[in-house]
Amino acid sequence: MTALTDDTLPVTPRAVRDEMIVFVVMALLLASVPFTGVYPFFVMQALCFALLACAFNLLIGYGGLLSFGHAMFMGTAGYCSAHALKVWALPPELGILIGIAAAFVLSLITGYISIRRQGIYFSMITLALSQLLYFIYLQAPFTHGEDGIQGIPQGRMFGVLDLSKPTILYYVVLAGFLAGFLLIFRIINSPFGEVLKAIRENEPRAISLGYRTDQYKFLAFVLSGTLAGFAGALKVFVAQNASLTDVHWSMSGEVVLMTLVGGLGTVFGPVVGAFVIIAMQQYLAGFGQWVTVIQGSIFVICVLTFRRGVIGEIAHYFRRSL
Repeated sequence: MTALTDDTLPVTPRAVRDEMIVFVVMALLLASVPFTGVYPFFVMQALCFALLACAFNLLIGYGGLLSFGHAMFMGTAGYCSAHALKVWALPPELGILIGIAAAFVLSLITGYISIRRQGIYFSMITLALSQLLYFIYLQAPFTHGEDGIQGIPQGRMFGVLDLSKPTILYYVVLAGFLAGFLLIFRIINSPFGEVLKAIRENEPRAISLGYRTDQYKFLAFVLSGTLAGFAGALKVFVAQNASLTDVHWSMSGEVVLMTLVGGLGTVFGPVVGAFVIIAMQQYLAGFGQWVTVIQGSIFVICVLTFRRGVIGEIAHYFRRSL
């Protein structure tokens, strides 16, 4: 079952080969960052948000489901991982697993509630659920309210890798990002991914061919939410805190912005979009509250001039799958 529009290319061995070549180049460039003098904290933060944007893109870019509440998965995983690391004094690998498990359970519950709605109704339900969790975390004792969970110990992963050393932490975060990225890449190039694309393009036709579309969309929602939680769990080690910022609706808006700027429905678009947005926040911080205005202006320009996003336009120009 093939779902194509004028702006999409068929999944062929050549397309997959091109994407794998770009992936190898991306991995090599990222692996060389500690030797280039680039500020590692910036890249680690961008990698966490890139994984979050890729997880979100799996849902909207390939499933056609616009969620305005993806921050709840990132924030929930962050809080649970931070609590496990600081209060329970668990090793880093178990802290990450607890965060992923929390995001998985949350995605099951919220997906069951929201997935039976479509369009703007689905988006509004995810936004409402996300804000509900925001106010719960604001009052919950274990989150410490507006103060958040601070001073999270980084510890030793598997008893060997000392995450307090920036270089080791960087490669651990990079390995987590690449693993999550490859999993998403495998999903979208699998028969399951092809059915998702078909549902996105023409759901009534997919139903007529015998596919239970609600089940496919529910599974995509759970996978997307769980991977977003993985990004949140990794971010805890980079920022060494978990706060309400990661659960707020504005964070969900930033993820949408990253995906659209990079290229909706492209493999590498969310990564580029995340680096662009995080770079703007990092290097335009001196403008204070004007950063939001600048981001909004850049977003409007991108929408008007790069309808497919940065990577989408490049892929369209060269007729390659990226």
